[in-house]
Amino acid sequence: MWHTKIVHLRYISTFRPSVKHETEKSKAQWKTMGPAKVAVPSPKNFLKKHSKEPKLPARKKEQDSKKLPALSVPRRTDHPVMGIQSKKNFINTNAVAAITGLPKKPQPIYVDRRQGDKYLLETSGLVPKYIKKKDYGITPKYVTRRTEEMKRAQKEHETHVLEYLKEKAMKQLSDEERENLLQGLKKNWEEVHHEFQCLSVEIDTIPKKLRKEKLESQMKQLEHDIDVIEKHKVIYIANDLTLHCTSGVSPVKLLEENTKRRLDKMQSSNLDRTTLTEQTFPA
Repeated sequence: MWHTKIVHLRYISTFRPSVKHETEKSKAQWKTMGPAKVAVPSPKNFLKKHSKEPKLPARKKEQDSKKLPALSVPRRTDHPVMGIQSKKNFINTNAVAAITGLPKKPQPIYVDRRQGDKYLLETSGLVPKYIKKKDYGITPKYVTRRTEEMKRAQKEHETHVLEYLKEKAMKQLSDEERENLLQGLKKNWEEVHHEFQCLSVEIDTIPKKLRKEKLESQMKQLEHDIDVIEKHKVIYIANDLTLHCTSGVSPVKLLEENTKRRLDKMQSSNLDRTTLTEQTFPA
């Protein structure tokens, strides 16, 4: 009886040789680590025990270069000096030197613990050497020089400010002008007060309420101005005050604003604010 063997054919691409060739083309031998550049060690030179331990170099015999040369042989005609005797008493000399000599001063040291190592005390930082310096507690020269420069600059600044204030000299208000200004303020207060008295008793609308608040504000400002002028007998007006009088603002209010601005300027320049007395009302 015959048996039939069935063979299943596997598909093989026609491009297989070209793909294999391209893959082998991109590869190379020793591409990761590269070829060995050293000779292969011989099996006879195997690693021996303790061969890697460090060894000291061989000790060389040192030649003493400081050794004195050999003494020459004395001549036959040389004779030693005989009969010389010294009367010096070395025992007494040594005793006097030991008695009168200063004892050796031990070097100061310190230890880090009870059974620790010894260290020099002078270089340890525990000795107060800094406070015993000659220049300790004395102001350095550069600080004194810097202070003098600051004082000189401050003096020049104050001189410049005084010159600026002299250029902006203020005009003193005469008694007649002061009285006219005071009477004018009182007259304005009477007119505003008359308008305030003419208001209706019942304030039931917003315009009436706003008008009443406006009149009260004007009366309060006029009363403040009158009080300021009555308290200060001498009044100064700055040159730039006349530029603002046409804006409808109270002259006394302008005087106070100028006073505050000038005081702030003097304070920033470290001038003494006490120079303005109560009898002087600067603008």
